[in-house]
Amino acid sequence: MKNVLRFILPLLVVLGVLALVASVLAERLAMRWALRDLEARDHLIVNTLATSLAPLLLAELEPAVILTVMTRATRDERLMAVGLCGPDGALRIGTESLPPGMDCRNAPRPGASKRALVDLDTGPAHVMAFPLDPQHPDQTGLILVHDLSYLTKRIADAHGYVFLFFTVLTGLVSVVTVVVARVSLRRWVSAVRAAMTQVGTSAGEASAAPGEIQPILQEVRTLVRELKGGVRERDDSLVRWDPSVLREVIARELAGDEVIAVSNREPYIHVRGKDGAVDVRFPASGLVSALDPVMRACGGTWVAHGSGDADREVADEHARVRVPPQDPAYTLRRVWLSAEEEQGYYYGFANEGLWPLCHLAHARPQFRSADWEQYQRVNRRFADAVVEESRSEDPIVLVQDYHLALLPRMIQERLPASTVITFWHIPWPNPEAFAICPWREEILEGLLGSTILGFHTRFHCNNFIDTVDRTLESRIDREYSTVSYHQQTTLVQHYPISVECPSRWLQGQPSVPEARLRVRSANAMAKDVRLGVGVDRLDYTKGIVERLRAVERLLDTRPEWVGRFSFVQIAAPSRSDIERYRRFSEEVTAVAAAINERFARPGYAPVYLRVAHHSPPEVFEYYRGADLCFVSSLHDGMNLVAKEFVSARDDEQGVLLLSLFTGASRELPEALVVNPYDTDECARALHRALVMTPEEQRSRMRRMRGYVREYNIYRWAGRMLMDAARIRARNRLLSRCPDLSAQ
Repeated sequence: MKNVLRFILPLLVVLGVLALVASVLAERLAMRWALRDLEARDHLIVNTLATSLAPLLLAELEPAVILTVMTRATRDERLMAVGLCGPDGALRIGTESLPPGMDCRNAPRPGASKRALVDLDTGPAHVMAFPLDPQHPDQTGLILVHDLSYLTKRIADAHGYVFLFFTVLTGLVSVVTVVVARVSLRRWVSAVRAAMTQVGTSAGEASAAPGEIQPILQEVRTLVRELKGGVRERDDSLVRWDPSVLREVIARELAGDEVIAVSNREPYIHVRGKDGAVDVRFPASGLVSALDPVMRACGGTWVAHGSGDADREVADEHARVRVPPQDPAYTLRRVWLSAEEEQGYYYGFANEGLWPLCHLAHARPQFRSADWEQYQRVNRRFADAVVEESRSEDPIVLVQDYHLALLPRMIQERLPASTVITFWHIPWPNPEAFAICPWREEILEGLLGSTILGFHTRFHCNNFIDTVDRTLESRIDREYSTVSYHQQTTLVQHYPISVECPSRWLQGQPSVPEARLRVRSANAMAKDVRLGVGVDRLDYTKGIVERLRAVERLLDTRPEWVGRFSFVQIAAPSRSDIERYRRFSEEVTAVAAAINERFARPGYAPVYLRVAHHSPPEVFEYYRGADLCFVSSLHDGMNLVAKEFVSARDDEQGVLLLSLFTGASRELPEALVVNPYDTDECARALHRALVMTPEEQRSRMRRMRGYVREYNIYRWAGRMLMDAARIRARNRLLSRCPDLSAQ
């Protein structure tokens, strides 16, 4: 309707002005024709009266006789009055209807039609004086007065006809205009669609498009080529993604748009050391390991919970600090939480509720209303921080993980033009399992505030879409993997997360032979002992107990490895405030002690349990010094330890044992993929890894390194950001051409 009015209203204004002008012209034309007609009639009347009055005047008859002749002439309905003037112009005889005071001296002569118009008490009239004998104009004359009321009616009729004409004309022109506009619009939309779907249009085909839309078609073709070219570039295996390529993509595709990352865990923690000095700790987190290189590449702001006991000391009055400390590249904005908020939001709802619910690792989820209230409150706190940090109305916000499931909707409500990319780093369960959550609808509604919602695997995407289908009234397009809810569409896509390759933690690392010696020396091992390593947070989903049982089974079934093979388990303390985690820590310690009690020898221990935070350089030294790395997660979204191990082995040696319940197992089939619940299978895989030839190790590791190098963390981020750029470009195009989306 708005578009129709845009056409019609200006047209009505123009036609209205034309109608007014035409009405004035019609009035003038009617008056001119009437005056000409009256002058002709006056001459005829004068000639007729002259013929009748001349003999009477010569006979000098009574004035009454002359008046009778003049009165008879006024029987013409338009002739109002007649008067006879003497040579001096004074009135001698006049009909009864002749206005008083009118004579030939004040009446205009022929040729002065304008001045002949007068307004009498009875209405408009036409007055004109004529000589009775044109041969003697200075003698007797006649004055004629015509009633012009008929002319007023004629002019009114002319106005009516003009109004009717222009009314009909306006209707016809409006209809024709709307029809032409709609036809032109359809033609325009068809041409634009053709440009968007046929980017490779030849010059001949392009010239067939209407000339008036060639400029916009050229713009659309350019846009679509850029978008499709970006997709091709994104998926082109020949492109080596690195920080510079990511920065180039952001600068080109996002035109310097603001990027804000949001997560519970912060990338750099400031803690007070034993000597009182402030130390910087890089947390053992796959999320942090993945996202920190991205933020260093694109800059922006990272909003996170400030959990370090020295975090407040190094932050400014706005809770901001530039990181990394050695080479600041982006801003870390910390959110301060009370102990009560952290207990309910993080330890309670997130890690006693959502974590076990999504991991299906035989731990019962605990959902408490008090925890839910804190979860909502803290998500609002993070939303406040994002809005405060945003310098524009349409930032790109990267929301990370299950701690902030309500945040996307909160951001969209306060920053409607923003593009929210949410990445769910853990698995998504099937609809039946997720139905356990009492606030499942609120969680789904929060996540569907995202523009893009990412998971590690297509399987997890399908689980999420099925859950939405079971829980909410929404429109799902499975072909394009989108969910439309509350007039917003969310793209649900899989983006397998990865690591840097080559990793910055390799800088300053010793050679592999030197790393082997240093690791064995640090653990008081013999130089020729074969070494396996596991690196995890101390979490029951990581399969640490199952891993140690596999080592025990190997030593049981292959006693030749006793004294020749040891396993170092690096376990970073995690969530120790939760009872389930404390019990698990005790269980791991007990299992390791039992294995050592059975197989330890003087100068030899089969298991080395290292429960402590290790810096990334320390972890990478273990990766490089080990003969194998064992990842035995019972359920995991991706597991970046597997990819870190591969990226660390630039010598193309070492064997990766990988649980089939990790996302990484779908990407790294060259690893020895095992079922962590099958202890015998894992023990056989350990033996196979220990006897694998260097040639086979090199062949497997080379292929895995090629994959990790190609599909690195920058490609992961680039894919999401380019999809966001495509959506933002499409929305901008549709905002400029709203009818395009309506077709």
